[in-house]
Amino acid sequence: MKKKLGTVGIIVILVALLVMWVISLYNGLVQKDEAVASAWSQVENVYQRRADLIPNLVSTVKGAADFERSTLEEVVEARASATQVKLSADELTEANVAKFQAAQDALSASLGRLLVSVERYPELKATQNFSELQAQLEGTENRIAVERQKFNETVKVYNTAIRRFPSNIFASMFHFEKKGYFTAKEGADEAPEVDFDFGK
Repeated sequence: MKKKLGTVGIIVILVALLVMWVISLYNGLVQKDEAVASAWSQVENVYQRRADLIPNLVSTVKGAADFERSTLEEVVEARASATQVKLSADELTEANVAKFQAAQDALSASLGRLLVSVERYPELKATQNFSELQAQLEGTENRIAVERQKFNETVKVYNTAIRRFPSNIFASMFHFEKKGYFTAKEGADEAPEVDFDFGK
């Protein structure tokens, strides 16, 4: 009788340890998933900050010079397209992140063309509003690069966790899906640079 009770006790302890181990694995995956969501929120914040600066930039350029209308319209349209691409933390598949990045890259390209065009307007570059926007946009581009890097690092930790044995079994059971990364453009080893100091 004592032997049977001892065996039952061992089984109960083993089952309890197994349950605790499974709970620990699951909670670890949840924590990593939440870290990705938090990192994504920071990415969205810095991109939104840039989007919020663009109307001021367009107004300053439009008001200070007889600027090329098509260039301004291109920036406004690119901003509208970029801000329409919204992703929740549950939608961060490779395809969705690539779509988000493509919209933001299109905005970066049109913004870059606008700023290159400013070279023809020295009186515009000398205004206080433009100087302030220069500092804010440069700071925002740096923040974007930093937050994208943090996001990619967080996603790497998460993606590695859901692929490792035995957590991959529970990741599949509880539908923890692989997240997408931001990818650098070919030949782009650093963040886009917003430089208003033309001709220097």
